Amino acid sequence: MARYTGPKTKIARKFGEPIFGPDKSFEKKKYPPGQHGNNRRRGKKSEYAVQLQEKQKAKYTYGILEKQFRNLFKKAQRKSGVTGEILLQLCESRLDNVVYRMGIAPTRSAARQLVSHRHITVNGSLLNIPSYNVNPGDVVGVREKSKSLEAIENSLANKSAVYEWMTWNEDKKEGTYVSLPERIQIPENINEQFIVELYSK
Repeated sequence: MARYTGPKTKIARKFGEPIFGPDKSFEKKKYPPGQHGNNRRRGKKSEYAVQLQEKQKAKYTYGILEKQFRNLFKKAQRKSGVTGEILLQLCESRLDNVVYRMGIAPTRSAARQLVSHRHITVNGSLLNIPSYNVNPGDVVGVREKSKSLEAIENSLANKSAVYEWMTWNEDKKEGTYVSLPERIQIPENINEQFIVELYSK
């Protein structure tokens, strides 16, 4: 399973926001990485640089590598509607992201690990494919044997965010992916139009 395994705080500092979740190291150093950090004089970025940075930010945020991300973009292009919004909806519909949004895991990388280690079910069946596309109406839950896992219990206990496009049943430790989120409902700070412009060149 291909995934990014490099330094995370450095990437977060590059974009100026904690895209991998709460990060104490990032809070201490909110300036860009590199020998000169904040003191380096930066000229105005080119249009291409701005578009590329936005694409990189989206990829790192959702934990998707280039080939997968490009395939998602092509899939979004084939659908009718606003390509950028559909692209983000496809990212949000990935099983690892849904597990993270439901609060079963504290981060997307932790969610990916839970899925890979066969702790998650979709409509009652075990699934270990983080990139699986969850459809509206699908029920995502924790496998019976895994419900007492300390990591899952801690994550659910500390869950604070509630998302309108999914429901959660605490007793059953399962949730329903009710509908695709509207762009305004997706909290990620990503300008998807820049990504569309970049791939459309």
